[in-house]
Amino acid sequence: MRYDGITVAEADGVTTITLNRPEVMNALNRGLRLDLTAALRQAHRGRVIVLTGAGRAFCAGQDLGDADGFDAQGVEATLNDEYVPMIRAITDAPVPVIAAVNGVAAGAGANLALACDLVIACESASFIQAFARIGLIPDAGGTSFLPRRVGMQRAMGAALLAEPISARQAEAWGMIWEAVPDARFAEVVTARARQLAAGPTAAYGALKQAMRGAFERDLDSQLAIEARLQAACGQSADFREGVTAFLAKRPAVFQGT
Repeated sequence: MRYDGITVAEADGVTTITLNRPEVMNALNRGLRLDLTAALRQAHRGRVIVLTGAGRAFCAGQDLGDADGFDAQGVEATLNDEYVPMIRAITDAPVPVIAAVNGVAAGAGANLALACDLVIACESASFIQAFARIGLIPDAGGTSFLPRRVGMQRAMGAALLAEPISARQAEAWGMIWEAVPDARFAEVVTARARQLAAGPTAAYGALKQAMRGAFERDLDSQLAIEARLQAACGQSADFREGVTAFLAKRPAVFQGT
């Protein structure tokens, strides 16, 4: 498919989706949101998704100059019709989704990254819950993702004060998986993505299903989900290969789904 606001590349089982409006720091207009949602859903058929940005930013959030996408009268409709499907295309993906944060991630752009399963940022990147600066609250899942990752006090501080959080600080807080030197950023992202692409992707999908709902379930419900999903994983060719490789003291060669 051809897209206007993004580019898509596939290699070694990894689908890389790049937000491609560098002239506005990859700000989200209506076209980009729709394209991104479609591309993410298409990438569900692959093994790993990497989401990143072109130029010096990951994503500056909502394009406030987009007259067709976020006027005061249509905010609720835009969030429900465009932002929710976009975030769900990430959280519901049956494969791992990596946010490769190459620069500033602000507003909805920060929460787009936090929606992903693994966030890797270069050291020069930063995260800004900028909504309060224009009289809004965090959206695009921010009020859910942020407190779950860093706790209520830090989430409140980030949202109320709307101050930049460096990649290193985000790593220390547990907001992201890792911050890496800029010079090694592409290398690390590629290595992580290829590692996951070579893994047991069916198990990864089950893992996501169990983990994503953990905060909404009590212990008994979570134990039951684990048992059901583990039973399915235990019948897979990847499980048999994993055990065989372990006993033979060789690397496993997973087939995935």
